Amino acid sequence: MKNYLNFETDIKNLETELEKLKDPYNQEGLSEVDTKKISETQQELDNKLKTIYSNLDPWQKTLVARHEDRPKSKFFIDNLFQDFILLAGDRYYGDDKSVIVGLARFEGQSVLVIGQEKGDNLENRIERNFGMMRPEGYRKSIRLMELANRFNLPIISFIDTPGAYPGVGAEERGQAEAIAKSIECCMKLKVPTLAIIIGEGGSGGAIALASSNKVLMLENAIYSVISPEGCATILWRDPKKMLDAAKAMKLSAKDLLELNVIDEIISEPTGGAHRDKDIILKNVFDSISKNLSFFKEMSPEEILNQRKNKFLNIGRGKGFVTSSENLSATQKPLIDFKDLIKSRKSMMIGAGIILALLAVFVLFS
Repeated sequence: MKNYLNFETDIKNLETELEKLKDPYNQEGLSEVDTKKISETQQELDNKLKTIYSNLDPWQKTLVARHEDRPKSKFFIDNLFQDFILLAGDRYYGDDKSVIVGLARFEGQSVLVIGQEKGDNLENRIERNFGMMRPEGYRKSIRLMELANRFNLPIISFIDTPGAYPGVGAEERGQAEAIAKSIECCMKLKVPTLAIIIGEGGSGGAIALASSNKVLMLENAIYSVISPEGCATILWRDPKKMLDAAKAMKLSAKDLLELNVIDEIISEPTGGAHRDKDIILKNVFDSISKNLSFFKEMSPEEILNQRKNKFLNIGRGKGFVTSSENLSATQKPLIDFKDLIKSRKSMMIGAGIILALLAVFVLFS
């Protein structure tokens, strides 16, 4: 049974009509298949899909990114890689089933694969905690990323999570510290790292694994610091204003590419990745192959510097730094506080005099 989103009513009606035309046994009596009518309906369906999906607003893209039938990390791992060996446990507490980590081969090259997995049915979703990682999941990823770094293995991550798990147990076991350590580990690696946002890229739960040399994003995926509903609740005290929040947050792939937060958009079939999984597999495969080739001739230090400069340069196209080539770990602070103090010296003196007069007034009044 297909699942449809609330803006896909016309698509649902056309597909239902198409199924009936292709199977005349469902109609009263036995009739011939009307191939002309089938062709016309199929053309109308294709046009409707193109019209709707070429004009999605940010909230509708959020719904597509969360679609039940959208391909998950396990699907990509099973179909893009060979000889996958699942590895488990963080060597501190336990294993987190919401993240799949293991060694595999991609075009004959050994790689480490990490995938945040939501699950594809209710039982799996509960077992996978709906893709929300706990501290042991991040620590498992850190352990294996360090192993990959030691053996010079590229790391490919599939990002799909509404965010890190906010439960009491997770907080007690150091959720924030685990996320921070994961980001630190990602930034220190000297092997090529690719992060592919395939559905939701939510908050620190995503950035913990997406601090990569190349951040790739499926066309209808989202990547944001908070969910649109959460943002609307905080800013307007009204979760129904999620469309306004989604627009303001610039969470779509197109917006994030313009802001240089991501490096590439991977195109999806018309109607979303779930409508033709063979096409999305080919597109993701081609993108991984191309981006891994980009790093083949680079030294470990060059790979590290490329990642560092990429993140230092985000949001500074018109700011203090105009070229990533000017960035380095030893660069002076963007704001020289000594110069700032000198330029505001008279203002600070005036403020000091006013505070002194107020103190005298309070003491002798």
